[in-house]
Amino acid sequence: MDRNARPWRSVLYIPGSKERALDKATGLPADAIIFDLEDAVAVEEKPRARDLLAQTLRGTDFGGRARIVRINGLDTAWGRDDVAAMVGVPLEAVLIPKVNSAADVQAVADLIPGADLWAMMETPLGMLNAAEIAAHPRLKGMVMGTNDLAKDLGTRFRADRLPMMTGLGLCLLAARAHGVTIVDGVYNAFKDVEGLRAECMQGRDMGFDGKTLIHPDQLAVANEVFAPSEAEIDLARRQIAAFDAAQAAGQGVAVVDGKIVENLHIVTAQATLAKAAAIAAMAG
Repeated sequence: MDRNARPWRSVLYIPGSKERALDKATGLPADAIIFDLEDAVAVEEKPRARDLLAQTLRGTDFGGRARIVRINGLDTAWGRDDVAAMVGVPLEAVLIPKVNSAADVQAVADLIPGADLWAMMETPLGMLNAAEIAAHPRLKGMVMGTNDLAKDLGTRFRADRLPMMTGLGLCLLAARAHGVTIVDGVYNAFKDVEGLRAECMQGRDMGFDGKTLIHPDQLAVANEVFAPSEAEIDLARRQIAAFDAAQAAGQGVAVVDGKIVENLHIVTAQATLAKAAAIAAMAG
């Protein structure tokens, strides 16, 4: 699958300590799974969870789902052992919590050569240093940690997430500037389908690649919202056809639905069709 077209619509957190959840993950319609060794695992369970997860990833087929492991921070008693346990394990990336600077990424990079790295963006300092973090050559993805960010900022909850907009925007700019995947934070009220849909729509409109989720019941909404719609796919095809015809006639632009179509629109249209094809391949 083309790395740039790989869908990241739904990125589900699963505790690394729960065998039943790990087994169930093989059948869930998630584009990616974050196997969590940090917040979702109790202190006394962390060593066992680490061993269980490494064994599970080595022996279980998760299909086309991207496998991402969130380790504990290197400033904890478990972080370095988490990284060591993942050396040679088949996974897409190691997710580093509470990244404040590119130095935090490099510290993990030194411990696990060759592995792709992702960063949890969840601190005020991380927001301010988003560009240097995204520029790290081993960094391939960013995950917004909106719960921790809200705590550190002292914000009140708002459905429009206005207090979050500066941080979300800084990270989006950094990710796009450096070609890094970026997924939105979680929606805590997992039974509130319409609230989830609204926040997914907001994240999609902003430009996020997908959303992190805390419950399997949230998968369907995220998969729907972050996938190209039939109308978007149809428009993309018509734009490409019209532009090809215009170029054949010696013209630099085309018109579709009363709107100018230039080369930049074709780039977007081709990306839309590539993502739709990748989603169809995963479903198949």
